[in-house]
Amino acid sequence: MPAGIFRVCLVVITAIVNHPLLFPKENVTVLENTQEVIQKMKEREENLRLEQLKLEQEIAMQETLTKPSVKAAETEEQYNHNPLSWNFWTALSMVVFLLIEFWRQDYKEGTWQNYANEEDEISVLGKALKGVVLPDNATLANFYEKCLQIVTGDIARNRELVEGFADDLLEALRSVCNRDADMEVEESIGVGSMYENWRAHKPLACDFIVPFTPPEPYCFQLESWCLEETVSPDKQGYGMIKILRADENSTGCICDKTKLGEDLLCLLHSKMNQARQNQHMEDLLCYKDTRYLDSDQVMTWFQLALTKAWNKISHKYEFNLTFNLLDAPGALKIKFRSGKTITFNLTPVVQYADSDVYFISHFPCSSLAEGPSSSIHWLLTFAVYEKRYIQFISKTLPANSCHLSCLQILSFLHGKQCSLTGASSLTNYHLKTVMLHLLQTLPCADWASTQLRARLQDMLRFLEKSLQEKRLYHFFVGNRHLPEELGIPIEFQKAEPLNLFRRFVLQRDAYRKTMDTFHEMLKNTAALINEYAMHVPNGRVTSLHKEPL
Repeated sequence: MPAGIFRVCLVVITAIVNHPLLFPKENVTVLENTQEVIQKMKEREENLRLEQLKLEQEIAMQETLTKPSVKAAETEEQYNHNPLSWNFWTALSMVVFLLIEFWRQDYKEGTWQNYANEEDEISVLGKALKGVVLPDNATLANFYEKCLQIVTGDIARNRELVEGFADDLLEALRSVCNRDADMEVEESIGVGSMYENWRAHKPLACDFIVPFTPPEPYCFQLESWCLEETVSPDKQGYGMIKILRADENSTGCICDKTKLGEDLLCLLHSKMNQARQNQHMEDLLCYKDTRYLDSDQVMTWFQLALTKAWNKISHKYEFNLTFNLLDAPGALKIKFRSGKTITFNLTPVVQYADSDVYFISHFPCSSLAEGPSSSIHWLLTFAVYEKRYIQFISKTLPANSCHLSCLQILSFLHGKQCSLTGASSLTNYHLKTVMLHLLQTLPCADWASTQLRARLQDMLRFLEKSLQEKRLYHFFVGNRHLPEELGIPIEFQKAEPLNLFRRFVLQRDAYRKTMDTFHEMLKNTAALINEYAMHVPNGRVTSLHKEPL
């Protein structure tokens, strides 16, 4: 009996050690053939039988040495019971193997069931657009006129008012700053949907980037991720800003290259001088004990400077100015006595070399979902190039082209859906990226005003495919087919493409929420457009999309 228990334990241990889930094979996606499984089980059975015979012989020899007087009786009894014992333990071994094999099959089915559920959801999403029938061009034109063209008309008036006040506020900011110690603020640059004429929602918030430079004799040394040989995925799209003296050469001093010994001291880089330098760097908004610019300190400095600037010029205006968001450097809100409010954003940035790429301290939360890994990592924004590319490509498109109308309609539909089901990780920045890719790939003639419905469907199809693949590439990074007239730095064009949907690979909950929101938006598209367009009188169609039925 003990020998039998030992053999069963040996069988179980052997099965566990040789189990495929304990040491899985690489790249195995198909279950093993049934005949191969049976053949392997027969081979294992034969090996176990041989091991059993060896164990029986060893036990018999031990019993012979310890009890020679009863050897004949035990041998005869063992001989009489061996066939039955062997059949019992063989059957038990087969049962153990079968149970383990059934458990393995159930485990794999349970594991793959989770992935199957996700694949089923993706397949449903892939079929969702096929079942969506968009309204005709006339209905879309009515919808655009009713809901979006009024917003487009208000953009210019709102933009003119905010621009004048922003310039006055920044001029006051320069006057209250210490030019020998504080950062120097340059002229603001308008970017985003308000300056690209596709804003679809109120409030009509203008976005400005405000370049700044360090005081003399300091300068910025810029470090971009695309210039490094190896970079982690979470650092892609980011860079760091190092502050140096303009006449400083970190490799020019001999103390950096040679060991001076205990009796020699570098007067430029002594420990005392280093401590003073670190203290000065902190005053220059650097991260503690480093030379890298800290975006959090920049935000604090910028908010304090704006507060001082407003206190200086507030007597000139008959409205109040407050911070709209405290976690953004310059999210401001103007409130008139009548109760009307106007919002706008001033965001400090650092220019990358002599280009129009900028390191931005805090990217608007409505544009990108992921934040930087630390306060010394700054995101690179191509907002100026985005505006310039839209202006450049618009000159090659037919008159009254529909590219901005498509983007406005899609942004409106997505915004309405998010107001119903909650915000998702899909943003207007992603929608604009889809439009930019299609502007580059489709012929210019396809963007005529009569093709509004077809192009809107193309944008939905492109977005759907990107969501299925969890891959939407940044338009400028890694794009080697951009016009030379734009002046994009070559290092960004040669860099590896930057996937804006990378977070969906790691965060399944965010991906599921985004898929659900997009799916619901597709189902509600026709009803929502018809609901807003039905109140427009027949024949009252804007010339932008007027066409024969």
